[in-house]
Amino acid sequence: MHFTDIIYRNPYWPTFPLIQITQGCTHNSCKFCTMYRNVGFMPHPMEWIEEDLAELASVAPDARTIQILSANPLVMTYNKLVPILEKINEYLPNLEYLYTQARITDFKYKTVEELKELKKLGIREISLGVESGDDWTLERINKGYSSQDILEQCAKLDEAGIKYWMTFLNGVAGKEHSIDHARNSALIFNQCNPMLVGIGGLTLFPGTPFLEESERGLFDPLTEREMIVELKTFLEILELNCSLNTHHTISTNLTGPDFLSRKDEILKSLEHEIEFGDMKRYARDRKYKRTL
Repeated sequence: MHFTDIIYRNPYWPTFPLIQITQGCTHNSCKFCTMYRNVGFMPHPMEWIEEDLAELASVAPDARTIQILSANPLVMTYNKLVPILEKINEYLPNLEYLYTQARITDFKYKTVEELKELKKLGIREISLGVESGDDWTLERINKGYSSQDILEQCAKLDEAGIKYWMTFLNGVAGKEHSIDHARNSALIFNQCNPMLVGIGGLTLFPGTPFLEESERGLFDPLTEREMIVELKTFLEILELNCSLNTHHTISTNLTGPDFLSRKDEILKSLEHEIEFGDMKRYARDRKYKRTL
């Protein structure tokens, strides 16, 4: 298999088989992330893809799902994606779901009709690393798009019938803009139709601009308690009956389906965490995290 860089795959999707059709991230400039910092973006040649598909067909000929790597392979033009997806279906004819990650900007130059064709070829579910719906925060973290871009591109996915996840990055606005980040993100998310909202907490990893800015006093990160307050604010305003997925440091497990039916229970549990949670342990757990 032609895996050319560190492999990051969504652990909540089936994790075998995997196929890499691009390496790196086209943006690669978010201030909180080093996942692809030293990896240049490159589409894999069709020769590599076919060799990998032949290998997968020999070991998993009846595969019904496949996860497509790396950071945002859907950035490729429609005309370049179609032959790749056709080859994937040719070698693995029983596939039902093709999963992949994407940036909001990956769909800007794709029409709804083109997205519908990509769905027919198997692109059924996408994870969007949105992080925030607040324009101040999006600019501050250098995401490269606005809240209006989120609304426009998610509307196209909705019309095309492609399911998608949206992520909220708790703490990424720092103390300066925490509550606006939470409120405005929830308001933007409420105007979309994600099947799942994923929540992570900001960790200042070595090599990230945010760690450097924090050390210079230019970024003031939230305490563990402030992170939970921000998360509670976001969820108070969120009105989507979607699944919720969290990999936070808090002890309460918030992950599950039907968010609205569990909302009161979740908010009460967060209130308990704010008052009685072991913040020292949560900070220690965050210190040992190695990836987003």
